Amino acid sequence: MNTESAGATGRGNWLTRLAAALARVTPGRWLGLMLLALHVAVAVDADSTLTRAFLLAHYGLFLLWQPLVRSETRIEPRLALPVFAMAALLVLVDSTWVMALWLSILAGLVGAAAAGQSERGPRLAYLLALTYLLALLLAWVLPQTLGTSALPEAVNTSVRIGLPLLPLAIMFLPGARQRSTTSTLDFVYGLMLSLLVIVLSLGVFAVVAVSGASYAWALMQTLLGMAALLLALSLLWNPRAGFAGLGQVTSRYLLSVGLPFEAWARRLATLAERERDPESFVRGALADLREMPWIRGGRWQAARGSGEFGEPAAHEVVHQFHGLTLAWQSARPLTPALALHVHLLSQLLGYFYAAKVREQTLREQAYSQAIHDTGARLTHDVKNILQSMKTLLAAADVSTPEDSERLLALMKRQLPQLASRLSQTVDKLKQPAEMDGEKIAARDWWAALRTRYEHDDVRFVVEDEPDGTPLPMDLFDSVADNLLANALRKRQSEPGVAVEARLKLHPLPALIVTDSGSAAPEHVARNLFQSPVASDFGLGVGLYQAARQAARAGYGLELTENQRGCVSLRLQARASRTP
Repeated sequence: MNTESAGATGRGNWLTRLAAALARVTPGRWLGLMLLALHVAVAVDADSTLTRAFLLAHYGLFLLWQPLVRSETRIEPRLALPVFAMAALLVLVDSTWVMALWLSILAGLVGAAAAGQSERGPRLAYLLALTYLLALLLAWVLPQTLGTSALPEAVNTSVRIGLPLLPLAIMFLPGARQRSTTSTLDFVYGLMLSLLVIVLSLGVFAVVAVSGASYAWALMQTLLGMAALLLALSLLWNPRAGFAGLGQVTSRYLLSVGLPFEAWARRLATLAERERDPESFVRGALADLREMPWIRGGRWQAARGSGEFGEPAAHEVVHQFHGLTLAWQSARPLTPALALHVHLLSQLLGYFYAAKVREQTLREQAYSQAIHDTGARLTHDVKNILQSMKTLLAAADVSTPEDSERLLALMKRQLPQLASRLSQTVDKLKQPAEMDGEKIAARDWWAALRTRYEHDDVRFVVEDEPDGTPLPMDLFDSVADNLLANALRKRQSEPGVAVEARLKLHPLPALIVTDSGSAAPEHVARNLFQSPVASDFGLGVGLYQAARQAARAGYGLELTENQRGCVSLRLQARASRTP
């Protein structure tokens, strides 16, 4: 048992080393060896057994080189059957037509691999291999297919002895000795090249069979005819006469196959304008796609929902764009044109979905910002009311029995004002828009303001006698309380600061509050109404909110003077606004 185990281990190690050695061989070397084995099997006179052995070796080397399936991929039985069928056809059927077909297929694969190479070395190797295959087909296999030795003996000798130099050069090229990177195989280019080689072979055979011309003359006629045909096709593909060529017609067909793309895009834009919810928009757009006969159904997945449409099918294509995953299901595999179409549809839906998500996020942020602005403004109003209540309490604490009548009169005047302002603040939480639009006569608002601050030693000045000019009550109350509270707070740290409130009604309503205290720092004054700022007196947040409220009402709040002994702020209607 130990001897058998050691033997099995030795065989396993030998196979592992062999597999590792084969994996280190570059594709250029496999290509050169494959062409050399093909040359021996085709161009060297030998018995049929040796020829078939070299053909079998050639096909094995082809499987090691082929760029269609990755070497580490496990081949399924349904894919292995055509591989063995082609090997049997090539080895067992002794026909020059089979060899000509095989050389045409090889030329197409080599040309497709050459078109996908970006480096100069590997591309040169593939071009040499393509030259070898075409020379072997035209100078050796095709004349034998016609049953004539039409070419001179010197050409035959050159094919036998000179053509092997090309595979040998491929094996020793610097690019062929390097590991090649993964490249894209251009199937369209390879298919066109194979078809051109097949058409060339059949054209030579047709000319020889019909006219009885020599092989060389038939080959020249066929090459000239194909060159003229390709030239005409190139002119028709991209003409210079000012009209659309075959290229644009083909592109238009590929973009419109199976679906009126423009009509669907128009319906999609209409749905985007009508539907606000992102998931509902995707659901409606996919329900509209059921008109396509080549899409049976599918499913979609997003961050906030998922769903299905249509009916399940066997084949599925999945795309993901901007957080939206789309799985399209069809009864048959999609052609390249339809796959491109599905990719475009998925990308368009992804862009619209991302736009809807951003729109919903902006709505939510705007709603949160509105709540924040309302809360910040009402917080300042409550703080001003609380400051007035503290002033009344301080007056009650320092009063004497002789001041009882005067204190009672002060309480009767101030408490109803505070209760009314507090009630208005609570009402703003319920109906902020209606409160913002409420108007009050200038004379009534000015009298109420003087009553609220009559005990704070504030000088009230009017340039025009207050009349019935309508003023936005909430705006003037909020701004006046903020400006006067800040000025009075400054008086606590700077005794003797004079505070003045001035009202102008013509030509435009304006409220000016001035104090004789210290100036605001430069950085505070620069950003006072642009963003919340920090200050020793608490300036910044309240004035920032007041400035935004004034802008919404058609007013402007600005710092007109900022120097020691004269700090003045003005609330004034804009010139375009009709008071």
